[in-house]
Amino acid sequence: MTLNAWPYPRWVAHRGAGKLAPENTLAAFRLGAAQGFRAFECDVKLSADGLPFLLHDSTLERTTSGSGTAGDLDWRELSQLDAGSWHSRGHAGEPLPTLQAVAAFVLRNGLALNIEIKPTPGLEEHTGRVVAEQAAQLWTGQAVPPLLSSFRPESLSGARATAPALPRALLLDKLWPGWFEVAGSLGCAAVVTQHNLMDAALVDQLHRAGWRAMVYTVNEAEDAQRLLALGVDGLITDAVDRFAPALG
Repeated sequence: MTLNAWPYPRWVAHRGAGKLAPENTLAAFRLGAAQGFRAFECDVKLSADGLPFLLHDSTLERTTSGSGTAGDLDWRELSQLDAGSWHSRGHAGEPLPTLQAVAAFVLRNGLALNIEIKPTPGLEEHTGRVVAEQAAQLWTGQAVPPLLSSFRPESLSGARATAPALPRALLLDKLWPGWFEVAGSLGCAAVVTQHNLMDAALVDQLHRAGWRAMVYTVNEAEDAQRLLALGVDGLITDAVDRFAPALG
C-alpha cells in the first residue's frame, strides 16, 4: 500500500517543551515554538463537566496545586489551579489550558498538533468521542488536521465514530498480541512506539501497511541517529533545546 501524504514535521515537541517548562501548558508551547519546533504533542482528558483540557496524569498532585482525580472536578475548579509552581518559580501561577486555547495558539502560529487522548479510567470511549468532536470543530477548514493518538483502542474507536476524517495513531509501549490487527481495524494512519521497540523490520511492516512509523520519547542523539537512519516519520522529544539545530 502506498503511504498517504504526511503533513507533519518529523520532530515533535513532547508535552509542549518537554521538561524545560511546565508540561502541557501554554508556557511550554511558547518555549517549544521559540526553539523552532513546528509540531507539538499534548495530553488531553475531560473535566467532570465534559470540557477537554491538557493534563497527563489521571491525578492532579504531580503537576498542579490540586489533589485527587482530575476528571472529578468541573472546569471552573480546574481553571483555578496552579500548574506551574511545581516546575519553577518563574512559572508560578501558570494555569491548565483548554484544548480550545492550545488550538488557538497552534493555528495562529501555523503549528501542527498531536493530541494524545488520555482518558480518566473508565471513560475511554467517551473521551475519544468528545475530544475528537471538539478537535474537528476547532480545525474546521484547516489544511493540516490534528493527529489523534492513544494507548487505548477504545478512545480511538470513539474518535473514529465522531470525527472519522481526523487521522488516528495507536500508541504502543510494548508490541502486545494483536496490536497490528487493532491498528488496522481502527483505520490508523500511524503507529507510535516507545523508541526502543522500533527497528528496521517494524518500520518496514508499518510502511508496507501504508502507515507512518513514529517514536517517543527520543532524548539522546545516538537514539535519534539510529531512528532517522531507519526512516522513521516522527520523533517525539523532551530535548527541544538539544535537537533544535536538527530542525533545519
